[in-house]
Amino acid sequence: MLAGCAGPRIAGVAPIDGIVSGQCHTDMVRGAVGLAASDATIERARIDSDSPQVQVVPGSGERPATATLPEAQTVSTGGPRLIIETGDNNAITGMRCG
Repeated sequence: MLAGCAGPRIAGVAPIDGIVSGQCHTDMVRGAVGLAASDATIERARIDSDSPQVQVVPGSGERPATATLPEAQTVSTGGPRLIIETGDNNAITGMRCG
């Protein structure tokens, strides 16, 4: 492959402490609310939440994609899965564990 045709290299995603506990915690990933739900953002949120699984679902149309407004009370710990809600323009509108 020609060097000029190669895409940018994206750094691998790995947990800071080297392991994923398997018990979801959303407190470390709240800052992703409002970002685009790209593959890289979703994977980074999965790793940072200590979740071995992630699921992206359509969110409530009533919740804006902003990190500055408080989220509705949701399950913030427990279970193996991080559930990411998306809204208009594929923006992350909320997260919960399940």
